[in-house]
Formats: sequence, structure tokens, C-alpha cells
Amino acid sequence: MKKVAVIMGSDSDLPVVRKATDILSEFGVPFEVRVLSAHRTPVEAADFARSARESGFGVIICAAGMAAHLAGAFAANCSLPVIGIPVKSKYLDGVDALLSTVQMPTGMPVATVAIDGAANAALLSIQMLALSDETLRVKYDEYRAQATAKVLEKDRAIRSEFGL
Repeated sequence: MKKVAVIMGSDSDLPVVRKATDILSEFGVPFEVRVLSAHRTPVEAADFARSARESGFGVIICAAGMAAHLAGAFAANCSLPVIGIPVKSKYLDGVDALLSTVQMPTGMPVATVAIDGAANAALLSIQMLALSDETLRVKYDEYRAQATAKVLEKDRAIRSEFGL
């Protein structure tokens, strides 16, 4: 199975990133976590991106706040799918990071999830890997079925409470 690279621009992003690593662990998807900055470690970030495919990665998740150029820097240096997680900051509530991540130029796509949307970044990476991994596809389908069952149970409870 291909690995997922989970890159954060700062260790302060770790509480957000843990939501992704928890889900990847739950699914048994191998991953590596790194702190690499598009601005403070540009050479190391570019080197990692350029060698990611040969190192066994299939998807790269990048979490960054504020200027949030990390996902774009990775997309510019590799042809693997890159998923950006805009991280909420104290200044603009993450809108700056969202716009920096989602507004990529033609030819440099970055799939962007919601602000602090690490869980969805992990699930999207699982969907991508499941395109070529039947075991992972089955696990993902089971996960979705369990999510459906939970909502339907809550619906039954609410309807019962209101005598419906």
C-alpha cells in the first residue's frame, strides 16, 4: 500500500493534523509526518516533494496557516495528488489560509478541504488510494455504512422523542 505524507508548516499545526493521522491509523494506512515550511525550509520541502513518489508515497497532505503556500510548493515539485488543509489562525480565522490554498494556478492543482478539515483530508487520501487498493476500498465502504447507520439511529431517536 502506498503511504501518505502528512506535512505541516509548523509544529503548532499538530493538533489539527492529529485528526488526519488518527483516521489514517484507523484505516491501517501507512503515513509519515513531517514539519517542513515553504518559506523557512524551501530546499528541504522541495527535495521531499521531488522524491515522494520514489519513497513510496501516493498522496501528500499539507497543513498550513496564514500565507499557506505549503500545499502549492509541494504541488509545484511533484505530480502526486496534494491535499491542502488551511489551518485557522488568530488573525483572519483561517480565511487567508483557505484562499492561499484553494487559489492555485492552472496546472498546479491542490485539493482543498475546509479550514481545519484534517479528517476530510485523510478520508480523501484514503479514497484516492482505494482506487487501486481493493482492501482499502472495502474498509472505506464499511466506514461510510457505519456513518449512515449512526445518523439513521439518531434520526430514529429524535423521531421517537417527538412521537413520530
